[in-house]
Amino acid sequence: MRTDSSTDRSDTLGHALKRRHLTMLSMGGVIGAGFFVGISAIIGQAGPGAILTCLICGLIVFLVMRMLGEMAVAKPCTGSFTEYARDAMGNWAGFATGWLFWYFWVVVVGIEAVVGATLLGRWFPGVPLWLMAAGLLLLMTVVNLLSVGNFGEAEYWFAGIKVAVIIAFLVLAGLYVSGIWPGADLSFENLTAHGGFLPNGFTPVLVGVVAVIFSMTGAELVTIAAAESKEPAAAIRRATSTVVFRILAFFVGATFLLVTMLPWDSYVVGESPFVSALDVLGVPGAAEILNFVVLVAVLSCLNSGLYTASRMLFVLGAHGDAPAWMTSVNSRGVPLKGVLSCTFIGYICIAAAYLWPETIFLYLVTSSGAICLFVYILICLSELVLRRRWERTSPEILQFRVWLYPVLPIVVTVAIAAILVGMWFTGARPELVQSLIAFAVIIAAYHLKTRYRRRRDSARDPSPGEASWARAMHVDPTLRDPRTPPVGVRSGADSGEESSGPDRESSEYELDMPPNNIVK
Repeated sequence: MRTDSSTDRSDTLGHALKRRHLTMLSMGGVIGAGFFVGISAIIGQAGPGAILTCLICGLIVFLVMRMLGEMAVAKPCTGSFTEYARDAMGNWAGFATGWLFWYFWVVVVGIEAVVGATLLGRWFPGVPLWLMAAGLLLLMTVVNLLSVGNFGEAEYWFAGIKVAVIIAFLVLAGLYVSGIWPGADLSFENLTAHGGFLPNGFTPVLVGVVAVIFSMTGAELVTIAAAESKEPAAAIRRATSTVVFRILAFFVGATFLLVTMLPWDSYVVGESPFVSALDVLGVPGAAEILNFVVLVAVLSCLNSGLYTASRMLFVLGAHGDAPAWMTSVNSRGVPLKGVLSCTFIGYICIAAAYLWPETIFLYLVTSSGAICLFVYILICLSELVLRRRWERTSPEILQFRVWLYPVLPIVVTVAIAAILVGMWFTGARPELVQSLIAFAVIIAAYHLKTRYRRRRDSARDPSPGEASWARAMHVDPTLRDPRTPPVGVRSGADSGEESSGPDRESSEYELDMPPNNIVK
């Protein structure tokens, strides 16, 4: 199932994403709806120290992206970090990472549709919220079904609006703080005049990391989307190299200006601090402007969430970890059934939000809370394993390296683990517990799937080709995945290419295999 085939095939994704699409996706990926509203809670807890919170989170995300970029430049592939986890730690890691990430984003799709309907309710109070939520999800489903180019174009404009608004705010607020704005004076006293820079101590700074880092998730999406472009390695290199500057400008810069313009304790938790700041600047209709911007952020998240979740199903299906029909694509290179499956789950989430808001929907929200951190840890562990392996076997592919290996990756891994531990001792404990349950269910599903497959395979006699391969490799042929022919054995209609060999867990030996069949 090689994706570089020149002919149209039912298992080949498109390559219609352009450089400008990936550039805006990487820029807008770190700007979610939570950034515009949720930052008020961080400021309310940490005061001006929220600047440090954003700085710590930005550094962690940047280093994780750098590790991911190292692996993606070395071996670009559709599954991105799920493939690296599988290669580094075995099939269980690829299975777990793929389903965890799919679960996170498919729940986000439903949540964002509900949030978007609430925002539209400000302008259309007579329309049922559930109907508007369903309509938003349908709109983004159509965009994703047309082609990957349409997804990229929509995300280009969504991200462009978000970035333009943030830049405009940074410029106007910068003029105000510097005293150039009419009626403003050059002053930084709000940073220390209301209880000091850390009015509640340093602990809220660390506690706030838990919330802020979730707002920064999305930067990793460009490594998945790059596989559907013509120059994946170059796109990933650019995105991972510049993510730190985007985070510094958007999160750290905006937070600094917010706590400098107004006293930190004047912001109301749960309300956007940007509205208050725009009111100080005298911008008319600040609340309406922000409502529109947050709606754009929601649509962007919906669009990218459907894309990401459907591509995860594609990769999982390619490895037999999801139904094989998930790898089927239409003539435009879109995994049609994968997109529709994610849309179906999204509608279930919408129904749960309005029918069972305090039970099923609440569980979906809380159970996805820490999943992105689990994925980040698996990315770090994968880099630690693969970097050492590639330095030994093929150092020439390491063209984009993480500094201070292995110390820096270990420090980042420990820092993320510390955030998870911190969730246990803060108000985020329910999110951690429910996320751990979701993780445990996925691991249990992997073991059940593996046990079922081995029992099924043990009941069939090996083919002559499999028996020959088994004798050569000194393994039991009944433990193989029957859908994967041995190395050098052709597979019916796909006889023009070699298979990827036996399942990693089918043998106690470490075997050198041909490249994974979805690697570009």
